[in-house]
Amino acid sequence: MAPETPTILTAWADGVATLTLNRPEVRNALDMAMRRDLEAALAALDGDADVRVLVVRGAGEHFSSGGDVKLMRDNTMTAAEGQSRVEAINRAIMALARFRAPTIAMVDGAAVGAGCNLALACDLVVASDRARFGEVFARIGLIPDAGGTYFLPRRVGLARAKELVFTADIIEAREAERIGLVNRVVPAVELERETLALARRIADGPPRVLAAAKALLDRAPGLDLESALHWEALTQGAMIAAADHREGLRAFFEKRPPRFTGA
Repeated sequence: MAPETPTILTAWADGVATLTLNRPEVRNALDMAMRRDLEAALAALDGDADVRVLVVRGAGEHFSSGGDVKLMRDNTMTAAEGQSRVEAINRAIMALARFRAPTIAMVDGAAVGAGCNLALACDLVVASDRARFGEVFARIGLIPDAGGTYFLPRRVGLARAKELVFTADIIEAREAERIGLVNRVVPAVELERETLALARRIADGPPRVLAAAKALLDRAPGLDLESALHWEALTQGAMIAAADHREGLRAFFEKRPPRFTGA
């Protein structure tokens, strides 16, 4: 399991790991220490075979307010220093986007700026009915970072993504659900229960299959149909020969839940 730090907490139970952004006093703003700790925690969790699903959440009442704007007040950074600052969160975003197992963002309160894009780097987003999302970078004279230009149009389409970036509007949870930014919205009091129930349901699935399906789906937008079919056939061949497929067949004919092991 990943080591805990003051800025990142981790826990594990029943195949589900939980990573908590832990700066609630500043709405889990992403300072440099948290960026480094997040990257390290994700690397450790990704290397733990017992982790079948990862849930990312924020401590307190908010997911993340993005970059720590208070630290930018007296900005004297050079372009090179600014690039280095962004590259620190980029490494964490890449670790999350490439996480081998399914990932779920559990979003309460604000998920704006880099905090919004951290949520979008997860495979699924479950939001409370009081969650808010926004690509607010233009308000302080910046472009989206932390993968915003990549994840946002893939979720909501190019024209809608441009509107959200150009206006820097903050949208409510139900609107985010309507445009496809999040997968589902639940009452705030049920957010943890509903998210963990979804995570455990996914964790009960065949881990190798889910990891392979995730990889194929992530790769698909850059492939033509012939290439996609080739990778499906190659991957399915490996899955057909695996123990979990045989277990799934036995469970089907014995009319019982399967017990997948990842073999």
